[in-house]
Amino acid sequence: MALQTLQWHIGSEHNLVLFFPAPITLDKQKKCWALADIIEPFDDVKEVLIGMNSLSVFSNAPTWRAFQTLKETLTALLDDIPEKHIDGKHIEIPVHYGGKYGPDLSALAQSLGMSVEDVVKRHTSATYTVYFIGFQPGFPYLGGLPEDLYFPRHATPRTQVPAGSVGIGGEQTGIYPFSSPGGWQLLGQTDTALFDLADSTPTLLSAGDTLCFRAIDIYEA
Repeated sequence: MALQTLQWHIGSEHNLVLFFPAPITLDKQKKCWALADIIEPFDDVKEVLIGMNSLSVFSNAPTWRAFQTLKETLTALLDDIPEKHIDGKHIEIPVHYGGKYGPDLSALAQSLGMSVEDVVKRHTSATYTVYFIGFQPGFPYLGGLPEDLYFPRHATPRTQVPAGSVGIGGEQTGIYPFSSPGGWQLLGQTDTALFDLADSTPTLLSAGDTLCFRAIDIYEA
């Protein structure tokens, strides 16, 4: 069944972007996975990037008319979008919550009207699905965060977030594979490596995998 509000937007003379309407859901992400598979072999398509309930198509069409024809072809796909199911692996991620590992946990809990233990219980009770990998090599954008843990990013991002940090940003939770700037609310930290270039499969997680978090310990401050 087509979603009537869907349409391809022109991002540039070589780029088309598709955004599924809110809220973010796994069913919509499955449609993104399926559309990407269908679109990638098309003539005049250079690359397809999957985002959170979104797609970005980069074209090497030689003329503007060819680009417009590609847009028309992709628009026709929106009439009946299939879903792609990925039978991924399941991973458990052990986490040190709070204290120096999760400097935002106490303040976030207070803002949500919960105890630190309640936030950790809610965060570890869910099973999350990897929607896509982005931002850093191995960084998983995860769906499945309980709604009562939704919390905005920091207005001013930190200049340095430690590798392995587990955080919340809006409706999502995720893990930083590497140290970098970042604006997510930091709940804890894991020792699990998400990216290892020496491994034959460097990225621990892939789209369609599931994971859960397990608390190793919890620090109030």
